[in-house]
Amino acid sequence: MAEAYIIDAVRTPRGVGKPGKGALSHLHPQHLAATVLSALKDRNDLDTSSVDDIIWSTSSQNGKQGGDLGRMSALAAGYDISASGTTLDRFCGGGITSVNLASATVMSGMEDCVIAGGTEMMSYTTAYAAEQANAGLPPRLMGAGNEALDVLHPQSHQGVCGDAIASMEGISREDLDALALVSQQRAKRAIDEGRFEKSVVTVYNEDGSVALDHEEFPRPETTAEGLAALNPSFGKLADFDIGGTTFRKQINRKYPDLEIQHFHHAGNSSGVVDGAAALLITSGDYAKEHGLKPRGRIVAYANQGDCPTLMLNAPVPAAKKVLEKAGMTKDDIDVWEINEAFSVVAEKFIRDLDLDREKVNINGGAMALGHPIGATGSILIGTALDELERSGGRYGLVTMCAAGGMAPAIIIERVDGFVD
Repeated sequence: MAEAYIIDAVRTPRGVGKPGKGALSHLHPQHLAATVLSALKDRNDLDTSSVDDIIWSTSSQNGKQGGDLGRMSALAAGYDISASGTTLDRFCGGGITSVNLASATVMSGMEDCVIAGGTEMMSYTTAYAAEQANAGLPPRLMGAGNEALDVLHPQSHQGVCGDAIASMEGISREDLDALALVSQQRAKRAIDEGRFEKSVVTVYNEDGSVALDHEEFPRPETTAEGLAALNPSFGKLADFDIGGTTFRKQINRKYPDLEIQHFHHAGNSSGVVDGAAALLITSGDYAKEHGLKPRGRIVAYANQGDCPTLMLNAPVPAAKKVLEKAGMTKDDIDVWEINEAFSVVAEKFIRDLDLDREKVNINGGAMALGHPIGATGSILIGTALDELERSGGRYGLVTMCAAGGMAPAIIIERVDGFVD
């Protein structure tokens, strides 16, 4: 089996995902994707006629985010017309899956140069959902509107699931807030020390002016007292009528004795943002032929499903599965990236695997930096690679929860060119 190498990883800064308020919110999603694709092309002097495919992740493929962003963004970035493209959806996990699939095609020997990545403009998807609601169209809710699915595998809202898991596991509001504060502190340190500068590329407006060149979402002024003062976000939503049932009832149908308490709020949940990321994945022969120096190697990847009712618990079994595939143990991993969809996801992950907290989300996570759904996985792989290079570590493991009770995972190895 051929090796798959990471040649480069780039991403945009994350802009606040509010219509008309975030620095990127006026741009087309295709523009964000084209920005990172252009950066890969320019930074690596890439002959785009040699790109076999572009595998892209976008979760909400509606309106402006529909129409195969992978292909159309490549054309917008000036890629050769021979560079094909496709777009996929694994909810939050798509940005890892795009890299996994790109790696698989290279490792199979069928393709030699594939770009993987993702885009999500939550400022647009929020506005689009409001537009649909104003038109009288029912919202797409996980677990609602499909009677057979509800009966067999009742699902709920992600935030309510986060509260349910915390209640079930006995994880306190104080512990969740403490992890959120650490995320903000680590993100501030990373930004102050320039730890993201290798990967982050400036987004320009159509007229050439700067749209955004820095992370817009972090709140470095966050304090423990400020977090403690925030009201939980999902109590009322848990009891909102969704076609004759509620999210709370959905969970209690499967876990009748669970009393759901509400702990998560804006400060210990992932931020709503806009962003895009891309990675250049090639075979060894392609890299040598084109004078490219690999930065990382794909060691193993895995996919895992878990209880869709609780939705957020698949990262732990996914991590165990990919470690087993790689013939490794948790002690081999120097850098862990677990997406902070909600504080409980990362907290439970750390506890269940008994991890050294100093190796997990070293430069902050989505509670501080934001979570552009379809792009986040690709962002985290690049973040892990940057941190391995900065710290001298060897292996990084990246995983994240996804709606439907899923989690993709990947292990990468830092390399400095080719090793004989």
